[in-house]
Amino acid sequence: MQRYDFIEGRLNAPADAGFVDGLAATLGVALPQDYLDFLKHHNGGEGFIGEDYFVFWQAQELAPFNRDYQVETYAPGIFLFGADGGGEGYGFDTEDAAMPIVRVPLIGMERQYAEPVAQSLSELFARSAP
Repeated sequence: MQRYDFIEGRLNAPADAGFVDGLAATLGVALPQDYLDFLKHHNGGEGFIGEDYFVFWQAQELAPFNRDYQVETYAPGIFLFGADGGGEGYGFDTEDAAMPIVRVPLIGMERQYAEPVAQSLSELFARSAP
């Protein structure tokens, strides 16, 4: 099983597995399996991965936050799952079959400004490994 650890921070208790299993239908996008597994073990949380700060949204926050940030309007093909606690959002590039993780500004959000961060959630968390 993949370990999800922050250098400093806290992870939440697991999300309801039934809710997570229904996310694809609710959201209209099939999210990467390693992210769904993460939610089943930790329904969000926040802390440092390497030198970067991450706030992982809870499963029930995904749809409202993506709607409120109007991601589909300003950065179509990006699905946000969190932020840095400041002006950057983190999400999956759903237009790439591998669904890599990208960082995009929350203010002035445009797809062209999306920067690759990791190929998967597992790769992202590997930055915190000793």
